[in-house]
Amino acid sequence: MDDRFADLRVIRRLLNESKTWAFVGLGDDPSRTAYQQANLLQNRGKRIIPVHPAAKTVLGEQGYAKLADVPVPIDVVGVYRRAEFAGEVVDEAIAAGAGAVWLPLDVIDEVAGRRALDAGLDVVMDRCPGVEWALRRAE
Repeated sequence: MDDRFADLRVIRRLLNESKTWAFVGLGDDPSRTAYQQANLLQNRGKRIIPVHPAAKTVLGEQGYAKLADVPVPIDVVGVYRRAEFAGEVVDEAIAAGAGAVWLPLDVIDEVAGRRALDAGLDVVMDRCPGVEWALRRAE
């Protein structure tokens, strides 16, 4: 995988400086990774925005059916969909004017990642926000 998708400076900056994370694929099931990661980041002061076709309220935050419906600027889009759907979400993040996309462990789409980089977004791929938080906050 391209080293640009695991740049420690980008990871550190996104964890430390971002305010609003849209979690695509976030539903209300606490056993799911998206829920756990959104909860962790919310507990660390980030605003989370659930993006899921059901548009449910999750973790006390209003959900939206798609990124284009989110009415506030998005710093980071967490792509909690299978890898074969990641490119579509990355394109939606670009169109929505997000600042970055974060593809968690085992969600890899280098072609979509390069599209995001070319569009000026930061990209983190195949990394867990919770693990990176534990590692990078101490640095």
